[in-house]
Amino acid sequence: MTIAPVLILGGRSDIGRAVAHRFARAGHPIQLAVRNPETVAADARDIELRHGVGVSLHAFDALETAGHAAFLDTLDPLPGIAVCAVGLLGDQAESERDMAAATRVMRSNFEAPALLLGELANRFEARGSGTLVGISSVAGERGRATNYVYGSAKSGFTAFLSGLRNRLAGKGVHVVTVLPGFVRTRMTEGMDLPARLTATPEAVAEAIFRAVKKRRDSLHVLPVWALVMAVIRNIPERVFKRMRI
Repeated sequence: MTIAPVLILGGRSDIGRAVAHRFARAGHPIQLAVRNPETVAADARDIELRHGVGVSLHAFDALETAGHAAFLDTLDPLPGIAVCAVGLLGDQAESERDMAAATRVMRSNFEAPALLLGELANRFEARGSGTLVGISSVAGERGRATNYVYGSAKSGFTAFLSGLRNRLAGKGVHVVTVLPGFVRTRMTEGMDLPARLTATPEAVAEAIFRAVKKRRDSLHVLPVWALVMAVIRNIPERVFKRMRI
């Protein structure tokens, strides 16, 4: 039986690399898509040696949305599973002052990932099979003063994934929404993160792997986040306006 290749979009990120290792460990060939493939050549070789699977490298810039279709045309074979780990945390204060910075955060977390998965969805639908995984964020569950530029983009991405899942139901294509919460990565290095609310890239990868195999629709990597965000969503607006969380 042929095991489906897994495309990792944003394969240079800590989460992307962890996802690549997890699926490779299960025997899946890996397609790593990154802006500069030479920067992950050593990672690709490591995955091949550790797990005995093929790894191909693909040049890909998520923000070059006009080139998404051409990029997907280069994939041979078309993957059976695609995991989108593209994203940019950015800095809220900078995004408030600099519209170019805000634009980059919004495009990196919503426009580019959504358009790319939409293009992949059309190809998977035409084939009649495939799984799409979008890594969104709990930050998208309610706008907060401390991260509303990033959070609003993730909110849009979560809604897009939900609609895509609804559209493709019964057509052989499954869509998974992943909400990690805090993750210890290079992107969050130096931040004081609460241990009970913080996952490792490996934990995120394991959650994604299990969600794909069990055909989950949406999940919080750490279940405690479902409770935390339920509380935050239900704080009355008159109270919420006085809070900084």
